[in-house]
Amino acid sequence: MQATLILCNTRVGNWRGFLLFCTLTFAYPCSTAPRICVLGPPASGKTTVAMWLCKHFNAIRVSQETLLFKEALRQTEEAKAYKERNQKIPNALWANLIQERLSNVDCIKQGWILEGFPENQEQAWMLQSSGIFPRHVVMLYAPDTVLIERSGGKRLDPLTQEVFHTTFDWPSDPLVQERLVKPEDLSEQEVSKKLLEYHRNFPEVFHIYQKVLKSINADQPSVDVLSQVLAFVQTRHRSAAPFTPRILFFGPPGSGKSLQAALIAQKYDVINICCGQLLKEAVADNTKLGELVKPYIDSGCPVPDNLVLKLLTERLSSLDCLSHGWVLSGFPRDVEQGEQLQKAQINPNRVFFFNLPYESIMERLSQRRTDPVTGERYHTTFRPAPTPEIQARLRQNPKDEEENIEKRLNIYYSNVKALEDFYQDAFYVNADQDPYVIFEFIESCIIKPLPCKKH
Repeated sequence: MQATLILCNTRVGNWRGFLLFCTLTFAYPCSTAPRICVLGPPASGKTTVAMWLCKHFNAIRVSQETLLFKEALRQTEEAKAYKERNQKIPNALWANLIQERLSNVDCIKQGWILEGFPENQEQAWMLQSSGIFPRHVVMLYAPDTVLIERSGGKRLDPLTQEVFHTTFDWPSDPLVQERLVKPEDLSEQEVSKKLLEYHRNFPEVFHIYQKVLKSINADQPSVDVLSQVLAFVQTRHRSAAPFTPRILFFGPPGSGKSLQAALIAQKYDVINICCGQLLKEAVADNTKLGELVKPYIDSGCPVPDNLVLKLLTERLSSLDCLSHGWVLSGFPRDVEQGEQLQKAQINPNRVFFFNLPYESIMERLSQRRTDPVTGERYHTTFRPAPTPEIQARLRQNPKDEEENIEKRLNIYYSNVKALEDFYQDAFYVNADQDPYVIFEFIESCIIKPLPCKKH
């Protein structure tokens, strides 16, 4: 909810703006609508970044140019009068213009990209007192020498307000080329003056927004700058709200799903559910469902989906799973089962696909051995038997024979692509590395909020 307790100026106009802002905010609670500030020194590429973000998110761009020349706001003429007299527009006037513009329905519904504001500490405080808090602040930076050199090639399209550059970003359309103009106040002396003022105010603004701010080097190809900006503005900040993990693990046999599920369950006190183990437990406990499942388990045939789903639904609806969360592996095995899980209102909030090369899978599984006396498991390469006596009595599980491994892999790979399309927000895990490195990656994906989608 885009709601904030704020202190307002006692002027009637500001109170009206505040009430309108609150009314529209609660009427259109667009919690995912972007609220982004793009800051940086002159010629750092603020306009390019802001316009690109507006196109990407279908948001509203708010800048000095749009406030003065494209909007019909109450104090626009007053601000223009300062501009015509070559006088600096007061911070309070800028803040009033911004607050009025951001209170409009389009900004609240679609979100906004605020370009070049706030310029100083006073503006930042005024925006905060009006209830304007950006979710993300992009701070562009580059060496002053680069910025001064760039500013000389800056060109503006007066029709679209798009910014181009004679060296780095020249338009291909001849009609656009003809109407480009060189902006005023781009002499080296003027740019140096603006840079000096920016460096004087930058530390205070940085301090105010440091928890939601990311500095991005603007002295690199524009594609790299834009990709870094997009990655940042799609992140979501940590929340103190309670979170119940509902985790799905997919992966080929031998990819380490069981180990990672056990580690997650141990650290975060979630319920570890392996579908195959759950079926065996139902048979061992002689439950009604277990009696129905037993013939399939004994014969080695697949258990019908309706029985598996009923068993899973009962288990995942139990109090411990609802209160602690769960990590599930072994189901669904295909998209049809995934759809059935969805219809049963069992929706994971984190999904992981484990990827492992074929050679590594065969090495892990085909060399596994079991001691029939102690039940201890060994591996001929990674964990060999400690004595020749134990080595002599080791046995291989038939399912670990290469022929059977290939059958299981063929079944998995025939369904995994469709499952990846079904769970589009999934994370992908390189399972061919140290188990604790894998655990750290999975843990980071669980505790961090999911990135915002383009809405």
